[in-house]
Amino acid sequence: MTAPAAQDAATRVRMPSGPGEVRLPPRTGALRRAFKHPRLMHYNRLAAGVLAGNLAAATAGTTGGWWDARTLSYMALANVALAVIARNQYVINLFFRIATSAPTRWPLRIRWTLGKVYHFGGLHVGGALSGSLWFCASVAALTAEGADAAVLSVSYAPLLLLATMLVTALPRIRTPHHDLFERTHRFAGWAALALLWAQAALTGSAVALWVLAGITASVALPWLRLRKVPVGITRPSSHVALLRFNHGETPFAGSSTAVSRSPLLEWHSFANVPAPGEEGFRLTVSRAGDWTGRLVDDAPEKLWVKGITTAGVANIERLFTKVVYVATGSGIGPCLPHLLAQEVPATLVWSTRSPRHTYGDALVDEILAVQPDALIWDTDERGKPDMVRLAYWAYERSGAEAVICISNKKLTWRVVHALESRGIPAYGAIWDS
Repeated sequence: MTAPAAQDAATRVRMPSGPGEVRLPPRTGALRRAFKHPRLMHYNRLAAGVLAGNLAAATAGTTGGWWDARTLSYMALANVALAVIARNQYVINLFFRIATSAPTRWPLRIRWTLGKVYHFGGLHVGGALSGSLWFCASVAALTAEGADAAVLSVSYAPLLLLATMLVTALPRIRTPHHDLFERTHRFAGWAALALLWAQAALTGSAVALWVLAGITASVALPWLRLRKVPVGITRPSSHVALLRFNHGETPFAGSSTAVSRSPLLEWHSFANVPAPGEEGFRLTVSRAGDWTGRLVDDAPEKLWVKGITTAGVANIERLFTKVVYVATGSGIGPCLPHLLAQEVPATLVWSTRSPRHTYGDALVDEILAVQPDALIWDTDERGKPDMVRLAYWAYERSGAEAVICISNKKLTWRVVHALESRGIPAYGAIWDS
């Protein structure tokens, strides 16, 4: 297929001349719509559920007079363990495997909820907040009980570290200073863990030592698989770099890999793009900041990887009989492996500037080979579309059961909320890593 013919195929679909002509269905009732609001998304519900469970335990314990410094520290460790294990890559993959094992004959409402499995980060947040509060209470109890200076010193120090981690995790700090958040979480977390080991040894708590062993193993596991691997990089334009890895691992469609130039300082995750029948995989990286800009401009010969490939949001496609993928720019990366695998019938809507100039003929032709009726909206020629209306148009036209949106944070949340408030299952990243 020649480039012009391929480009014609990308737009040879019947649709209104502009998204503004697509009529959206009415929104659902106020109560149902409220539960679809981003502030009540499943991520926040999980965090609130963990906090509520801890509040109930605190109330019962206070009424029954159960609390002393050791019991309080056990509650703190249990919540910290939850926070850490909920981020473990093996556990994440298990969450996805269980949630997506539901057959498509199950009622849509159940599958709709199971598809929110990627909100598991709410367990991490709820556990971290609760654990910090319990630990604060345990340190106060140790002080009141007259613990010796050595125990107090290894108790107050992690308390300060936990407070620092919580402050840098606040959205108003974390979002504009993500590198600071990441490094604080890593180094303060390691230091706090070491101090908790010291505290457990000084207090002679066998239970604490066993829990800390589990937490430490979960933290260390990805680092035990740290390695520096060769990477081949092509640049179809000054905006995009296509990374090719072939170091003995072919990940599953819908997974992601974290890569780094400085493994102790920063990591960046990208969706893996394996090709059926081929070894290795690709990553699609667009210029979106200092790190990605340097990668595009100064291609390294090797990059660090760690841990195992981890399931991502688009894995929930298997819960549905058919899905619509809505992508903008490099959001095509996480969609592409699913489109190539063709395990679930899908329709693609991709809005991007000059697709062939930006991403190269080879990538666009690869997409069109499996999605000949894909709607590829060239924003340089047609301007930016109303993605909500395009998503709904594709959803209605294709007979899909759900929409998966891969875009920037603002647009993803807009599309997901607009569709869900109209009774349409919709999914997109929540930027909680």
